[in-house]
Amino acid sequence: MKTIPLPQTDLTASSIVLGLMRIEALDDEAIRTLFHTARDAGVTVFDHADIYGSERHGCERRFGDAVTLTAAEREQVLIQSKVGIRTGFFDFSEEHILRTVDESLAALKTDYLDLLLLHRPDSLVEPEEVASAFDTLQAAGKVRNFGVSNHTPAQVELLKGSVEQPLIVNQVQLSITHAPIIASGVAANMAGLDQSIDRDNGMLDYSRLTGMTLQAWSPFQAGFFTGVFIGDREHYAELNDVLDELAAAHGVTPSGIATAWITRHPANIQVVLGTTKPSRVQEAASGSDVTLSREEWYRLFTAAGHTLP
Repeated sequence: MKTIPLPQTDLTASSIVLGLMRIEALDDEAIRTLFHTARDAGVTVFDHADIYGSERHGCERRFGDAVTLTAAEREQVLIQSKVGIRTGFFDFSEEHILRTVDESLAALKTDYLDLLLLHRPDSLVEPEEVASAFDTLQAAGKVRNFGVSNHTPAQVELLKGSVEQPLIVNQVQLSITHAPIIASGVAANMAGLDQSIDRDNGMLDYSRLTGMTLQAWSPFQAGFFTGVFIGDREHYAELNDVLDELAAAHGVTPSGIATAWITRHPANIQVVLGTTKPSRVQEAASGSDVTLSREEWYRLFTAAGHTLP
């Protein structure tokens, strides 16, 4: 398993993150098997959010009920959760952040989160309230590090004007087929080409310049939950041909190559898996060890439909 340093911290983390948004219906043994398979594969980061499950904290509660960690085991993993999405609105108020973290800790049966992310931008955010909440959580030992999800560079800078702690992570949607944070830069200033439209205000370059780690969610989704591109020969025949060819050449699966396409980027992007199948975790983990050549990486990029000007 490839590991990366998390800038602005003394932490080293796995390049694969296990997302746990779909575990609510699993029994305890299945959750434990998923967790231990991930650990055996080298995964050290486990991703939650208060909204995952049929009710708030549903998936966090299932994880806390199923997985018991000794103090030493707890120190070997990074547990992160997210806060801010409510039914019909977003909420970064101090009161909501503080209450939600307490609820998450109780559900997860842990004393602290290694990382708390603000989950999608709240247009009504008051950075001073976020800063006060973060200070309270850090001083109490409830949260060790902080970050965001789906934020533009300017939105991060707005928070930084008040927040004292480094914002070390930005979790964003990214796959070979859904890659505007990469593709727009490749085709910058090309009039009439949709790909050249900057949809995120330079998020990738900003993250590299400021020491933020990007975490890629939906790494196998064609678009915004529009289906998986792997094996979809109706819409992505050429891409699947290249995935199959490179998988055979590197001794991994097409899912492993799709993972490797993300982990190959020098920005040290982490891949957030949403699977509940241990075998899929193993496939992705093996892909993180594959280093694609430049030619291979760009072949996948163009096979997915992106343009090289």
